[in-house]
Amino acid sequence: MFRPGIPLPSTDQSPEEGQPRPVEDALRPSPAERVRTLVESKATASLTIPGIEALDDLGADCPAARTVAPDGDVLLLVPSGSPAARAAAHAQDDELTCVMEITDVAPVAMPQRIRGRAWVAGWLTPVPCGERTRAAAALLAERHPVGELLGLDQAPRPPRSGGSAAGVEPAGRAAWTLLRLEVGEACVDDLWGADGVEPDDFTTAGPDPLVRHEADLLQHLHAAHSEQVRGLCALLGDRSDVVCTRGAATPVALDRFGLRVRFTDEADRPFDARFDFPEPVRNVTELRYAMHALFDAATA
Repeated sequence: MFRPGIPLPSTDQSPEEGQPRPVEDALRPSPAERVRTLVESKATASLTIPGIEALDDLGADCPAARTVAPDGDVLLLVPSGSPAARAAAHAQDDELTCVMEITDVAPVAMPQRIRGRAWVAGWLTPVPCGERTRAAAALLAERHPVGELLGLDQAPRPPRSGGSAAGVEPAGRAAWTLLRLEVGEACVDDLWGADGVEPDDFTTAGPDPLVRHEADLLQHLHAAHSEQVRGLCALLGDRSDVVCTRGAATPVALDRFGLRVRFTDEADRPFDARFDFPEPVRNVTELRYAMHALFDAATA
């Protein structure tokens, strides 16, 4: 059903106090899909291991890249000298529990900018050397084509004052280590709500098809199509006359089901409106047609 304008009043709280959440029966991704999307996104992630000191302020222990393997394990690329890499190497046959926390921040500046958080807990082990390492590295390189993934032995290491030249650790040790996080449980607390996720659901779910492009698309909408985004307020029914004359209209989130925009109500409070696409999109090309359908509906 094509529901171009669905107001989502601030009647509930999210990870950031005052953050609007939906109360309407809008089309939405499942909890497992939301966690998978955050894992596959570029949102900041940190690792917490019981008994390991907190990460330093530079974030050198944060994974440089991450993805999900076909079996549902999360593959993490971390500096070889990081606490996580050392702890995984020394654990050997012992189970090393770990929690990965992902913080999702809206790519466009606005109040209450944190859109949500996800936690993935499980057991951390090094990816064994050899064929499996190469296969895992190839998967990471396919999902995240950045310099660090061109070769584990040749990858540039984080700059360090007074350290050795970038590339390889002394004595030929690789600058980067691949770790595997076997998922035991996961949960998400975001603009859609708070939900737990079972490992099997996490394995079978897929990320949103727009996850790699969402940040750039939202920034483009905000910079180049701000008036058209504001014009969507015409689809808000009885609230249109008030909302269309107040405050900014900021694109907050984008997925295959639709666009979320933050408006200001008559009391100068932010509220979100969800604009569903005529049908879920599968790629950026289909997204262009869906966005044109929304903009056309707003000016009809």
